[in-house]
Amino acid sequence: MRFLLDTNILIPLEDSIVPLPSGLANFVRLAQEHGDPLVFHPASEDDINRDRNIDRRRRTHERLAQYTRLTNVSHCPWNSSNTSANDAADNAILYALYCDAAHYLVTEDKVIHKKAVVRGLGNRVYAIKEAEDLLRRLYEPTTVQLPNIQEVPLHSLTPLLNDEFFDSLRDDYPDFIEWFRRCAREDRHAWVYWADANKLGALCIFARKHNEDATGRGDVLHRASLKLCTFKVAPDSRGIKIGELFLKAAFRFATDNHLEHIFIHGSLEKQEFLFDLLSDFGFSELGHYGDDVVYVKPHPLSPPTDENLGAFEYFRKYFPHFREGSGIRKFIIPIRPEYHRILFLDYASPADAPQLTLFNSTHTASNAIKQAYLSHAKISSITPGDIVLFYRSTDECAVTSIGIVERYETLADADKIVDIVRRRTVYTMKEIKHIAAKPTKVMLFRLVRHLRHPPSLEWMRQNHIINGNIQSIREINDYAYQKLISYSA
Repeated sequence: MRFLLDTNILIPLEDSIVPLPSGLANFVRLAQEHGDPLVFHPASEDDINRDRNIDRRRRTHERLAQYTRLTNVSHCPWNSSNTSANDAADNAILYALYCDAAHYLVTEDKVIHKKAVVRGLGNRVYAIKEAEDLLRRLYEPTTVQLPNIQEVPLHSLTPLLNDEFFDSLRDDYPDFIEWFRRCAREDRHAWVYWADANKLGALCIFARKHNEDATGRGDVLHRASLKLCTFKVAPDSRGIKIGELFLKAAFRFATDNHLEHIFIHGSLEKQEFLFDLLSDFGFSELGHYGDDVVYVKPHPLSPPTDENLGAFEYFRKYFPHFREGSGIRKFIIPIRPEYHRILFLDYASPADAPQLTLFNSTHTASNAIKQAYLSHAKISSITPGDIVLFYRSTDECAVTSIGIVERYETLADADKIVDIVRRRTVYTMKEIKHIAAKPTKVMLFRLVRHLRHPPSLEWMRQNHIINGNIQSIREINDYAYQKLISYSA
C-alpha cells in the first residue's frame, strides 16, 4: 500500500520542535518496516516554502529526501485563478489521490476530509490514528487491543472537569460545568472510554426523555426516547471506532428499555465526522435547537411497514428491526473459533474462558457493528439485506450470531480486498494475501445480535435444518430459518 502524506503530516515528522501527533511515529514505523511507501506531492513543497519560519522551512526541505516525491503529477482541473494558494495545494493533493497516485491520503486537515467526501474519496482519506490502526490490524494483530466502555455516574467524573479533555466543551458551552454538575446531582450517567488510568479518551452522556420537543419548536418525539447529550472523542482516541462502540451501547440501551427514538444535538461544522457516522446508522436531520443541529433515529418497538426501502436500507434505518420474510434469503456461514473470538468478543461462549461484557472496565471488547468476512465459498450471489447466521465451528459447533449483508463480491487482488475491508478487518496482510491467491468472496455485514440459545449442529440435524456438516456457506429456506430463530429466542 502506498500512502500520500499531506503537508500537515510532513512538518511534524521533520521538525523536532513540533510535537508528534499521537500515533504518527508508530504509523511511519509500521509503514517503513513493512515496505509501504510514504510519498509527498510537489504541492507540499509549495506549502513548505510559504512557511515563515525560515529555520523550520530549511530543516523540512533537508529531510524530505527520505520520502518519495511524486513526479509527473497531473494538473488539477479543480483549481482556477480564483483559488487561494492553500486551497490549490489541498486540491492538487486530493486530485493526485483521485488519479490513484497512492492508495490513501493521510491528513489531519478537516477541510480536506470534507472535500474528499464531496469528491467521493472520503473512504480513502485517513486521519493519523485511523492510518495507524489500519497498519496495526494488518501487521501486528496480536498487539491490538480494541477499546471497551464503562457506564459510570457523572459524579464520578466531576474531579476531572478541569482536565484538557473538557476544554472544547467549556469553550463551546460557557455553562457546561454548571450543567454537568446539575446533571450529576440528578444521577445522570455516561458511557466512557479510558485512554489511560484516570485519563478520559471518550465520553457519551445520555438521558431518557418522554414526549421530548427535540428542537424546541414543536417537533415532539412521542413516547420514550434516548438523548445522547454529549458525545466527544479525544483526538488521541480517534480512528479506533469509539463512536461506533458508543452507538452499539445506545442501540442496546434503547432496545432493553423500550425507547422509540434516539436523538442528539451538536455542531455540524465542529463534529462533522460524528454526524457522518450517525447518518450511516440511520440518523437524519430533524431541525435545529438554537445553533445546534438535531439528528434523530427512529427506534420503533414494532417493525414498521416501509415498502419504499430496500432490505438493507430498511435495516439501517430501523435497526434492530430487519426484513426476514420469505422474500429474504438466509445463509449459514461457518467461522473458526479464533476469528469468532475477534469478531464477536462480547459473545459469551462456553468453549472459552469467562467472556467480557460491553461495559467491562478492565478488559477489551469488540467495538465494531460493521464487520467483514472472507471465504472461498462457491455461492456467488448474496445481496444486501440478506440474512447471515454465523456458525462457530470446531469447538462450540452452534449458530451464535445473526447479521445483515451490506456488500458481497468476488475479488482476487489483495490490495483491493484491503481497500474494502480495511476499516473492518480482523485479517492480517499475510492472511489476506494467502486467501487472495484464489478468487475470494468478500462480504461486509452488520451485526444484529447474538442468539440467546445457540442452536447446536446436532439440534439442526435432528430438526432437519441441515444435513451433514457445515464446511462452507450454505443457504437455508425460510421454514428452516423460522424454526431456528424460534428455538434460539
